[in-house]
Amino acid sequence: MKYVIGVDLGTSAVKILLVNQTGEVVSEVSKDYPLIQEKAGYSEQDPEAWVKQTIAGMKELLADFSGDKNSIEGISFSGQMHGLVLLDESNEPLRHAILWNDTRTTAECEEIYNKVGESKLLDITKNPALEGFTLPKILWVKKHEPELFEKARVFVLPKDYVRLKLTGEVHMDYSDAAGTLLLNVANKEWSSEICEIFELSADFCPPLVNSHDQVGVVLPEIAESTGLSEQTRVFAGGADNACGAIGSGILSEGKTMASIGTSGVVLSYESDGNKDFQGKVHYFNHGAPDAFYTMGVTLAAGYSLSWFKETFAKDESFTDLLADVDTVSPGADGLLFTPYLVGERTPHVDAAIRASFIGMDGSHERKHFARAVLEGITFSLNESVEIFRNQGKVIDSVISIGGGAKNETWLQMQADVFNAKIVKLSSEQGPGMGAAMLAAYGCGWFASMSECANAFLQVDKEYVPNEESVQKYKELFELYQDVYTQTKELNKRLVKFRK
Repeated sequence: MKYVIGVDLGTSAVKILLVNQTGEVVSEVSKDYPLIQEKAGYSEQDPEAWVKQTIAGMKELLADFSGDKNSIEGISFSGQMHGLVLLDESNEPLRHAILWNDTRTTAECEEIYNKVGESKLLDITKNPALEGFTLPKILWVKKHEPELFEKARVFVLPKDYVRLKLTGEVHMDYSDAAGTLLLNVANKEWSSEICEIFELSADFCPPLVNSHDQVGVVLPEIAESTGLSEQTRVFAGGADNACGAIGSGILSEGKTMASIGTSGVVLSYESDGNKDFQGKVHYFNHGAPDAFYTMGVTLAAGYSLSWFKETFAKDESFTDLLADVDTVSPGADGLLFTPYLVGERTPHVDAAIRASFIGMDGSHERKHFARAVLEGITFSLNESVEIFRNQGKVIDSVISIGGGAKNETWLQMQADVFNAKIVKLSSEQGPGMGAAMLAAYGCGWFASMSECANAFLQVDKEYVPNEESVQKYKELFELYQDVYTQTKELNKRLVKFRK
């Protein structure tokens, strides 16, 4: 039997999967590492912590492996997007990495719009200037830490740094490069125009590769410390959402995924990079060859539910909290929730907006509030579905992964709100499985990524829309959309009262 390893470098932990030729996860290990938050809005990590925990995780993963180490043929990666790692001439980090959820760069985003222009930026990069992206972070360091920036020779993203330490080679794949605001997404090349505007040298951007490209083999010292063979092939890997799409089989036109983690994502496959969504959704290069994907984001999806549980049912499980929601009719008896606990991304790029419960009365019990939270999260995700449909996309089937795939009532709710068939996979490993699939494809196990998905991924259950509920939710969705416009100004005025 042959094997591959998928490494998913997340924000709080690295998850490592050992996967065999049939797509079975033989073993898995997770190793966490801390966030560094020196002040409000700052979010950093020590790149060496990623490397240390990845190596420790691989060693633990292989400690009980009884097979021949040469049967582990390849490794690939999924990684948190946008995070800035600045390297010196020896390829060592000059400072802590600035992460995707760091929000210190509002002024730099304005600078990008002023110097590039919003229209040209969208034309080149397909995405707006947001604080989470990489270029604003580069400009922040250049402005606030100029002596340090002078020593910077190249930048990479989180998973690229881990891979560098495993192989000694510097690369970046297209799917991660698409989240930097420095890539010409459609042409799949670094934008010389944007680099010139901000006085960034051509070699400051690393060599670009496909996600399935082999970029080296593990270094002898890594092989010795982990138990891998020195012949283990290493493949570039991709951005976490691109790998999540691969691991969910979003590999052809019309395929769409709804992922509910701390944040929520609706992601849809695109066969080319020439559609114009006017920056309303993210538009990135896929991890699959010669493909793209569009993506809408709800900032506080699963977080809204975990906040509700921690605030009102701290000592109960999620199962207990949601036990009675199926007894509440769609619309939670006139109670609406908007999941804007930390602002919103799609379709409202608004850092000041905050969540609301609308329509409370004395008859509402906790189960009504719990159902309203689930519905509000799903309505927010439906904003992205509607944007896609308004651009002519057909969305009739959606793969549901993450927290939203763990509750039967919520799965049916997604079918009714999205008015689409919802598909639950039998074994869901998300980005880590996508990384493993890239390694399997790179090793030549399959002729295509789609062939790999057919072998690795199986459907567990499907949920079809209930027409009566669909109609009710259409009406409720319009009311939900009104809440933002009706509370936007109120929330701006409330900002000065927040801690």
